[in-house]
Amino acid sequence: MRQFLEVCRPSRATRVLDVGGNPQIWALVPESQRPNVVYLNLPRAFEAGDDAARLVFGDGLHLPFADQSFDLVFSNSVIEHVGGEANQRRFADEIRRVAKRYWVQTPNYGFPVEQHLLTPFLHWLPAGLKRAVATRFTVWQWIANPSAESKRFYVEHFLNDIRLLTREQMRELFPGAQILREQAFLWTKSWTATSAGGASGVRPK
Repeated sequence: MRQFLEVCRPSRATRVLDVGGNPQIWALVPESQRPNVVYLNLPRAFEAGDDAARLVFGDGLHLPFADQSFDLVFSNSVIEHVGGEANQRRFADEIRRVAKRYWVQTPNYGFPVEQHLLTPFLHWLPAGLKRAVATRFTVWQWIANPSAESKRFYVEHFLNDIRLLTREQMRELFPGAQILREQAFLWTKSWTATSAGGASGVRPK
């Protein structure tokens, strides 16, 4: 979020759409810099005390907004969850369509620890071996101690829907964007595609 504030420099008047987020992350932003945020997500992502006037229940593949209707579209660790390559392209196109500027972050496929199940090298394994490991033991399961139903749901989501991205794939999804890196020790932990450095949102053809 510090990097986001440094690059995008939002003000309280900036109209932001957070695709796939919730109000909790914005508590990290000083109130003097906290923009006017609308949240689009599934109902289960929100808590009882969240401001209902700012919540939109929806799908990031079909944003219910007009072209360039937000000063800035923000999305943090969401694009890897939407399914395969076609869905990721649709997600990226929708963000670029409704945004004057955008900031889209995602974990790096090249980071050695898989950041959802928290298990080293899991995402680099062949499909069959990945399933064998993920259904038996992960660091996430050990830390979170989920119910059997929650474990089954999340592991299947990881195996079937999560597609981590490389820098080159982010460039393809967001042509003309600046690609920023978040570093952890000697590794790149995540990539961010942003047009905040000058390029405007571009409506896909």
